[in-house]
Amino acid sequence: MSAQKAIRAVIAEMEAAWNRGDFAGYMEGFANPDVIFVSRGRIQKDWQATLDHYIAEYGGAPGSQGSLAFSDIRIEMLADDAAQLVSSFTLTRKAGNQRGINTRLMRKRMGRWIIALNHVSAQE
Repeated sequence: MSAQKAIRAVIAEMEAAWNRGDFAGYMEGFANPDVIFVSRGRIQKDWQATLDHYIAEYGGAPGSQGSLAFSDIRIEMLADDAAQLVSSFTLTRKAGNQRGINTRLMRKRMGRWIIALNHVSAQE
């Protein structure tokens, strides 16, 4: 499988996990423990803090996570083990919809593509 197809598969698996309310499954796409998550003008460091953030913000009740869709996925290979991914996202939920852009640094570690840095820019 090409690197770009493998990266797209990771993103598709993450989207599916989110949509079934499986935050731990969603987090499998991130570097553990050293992912860097940037959102709302803050740097959230490490895998556990990111998981805690998702549970606190979106995990109140079954279905409260809403429906997540990534689109317009663009991948630029930077090296054999590094890629930049830029995509749009839409999160539809009763508590309020969100949309915006993700910028991700993808790294290949131990034969698997993961997100090392995730930057979210949501539209107000």
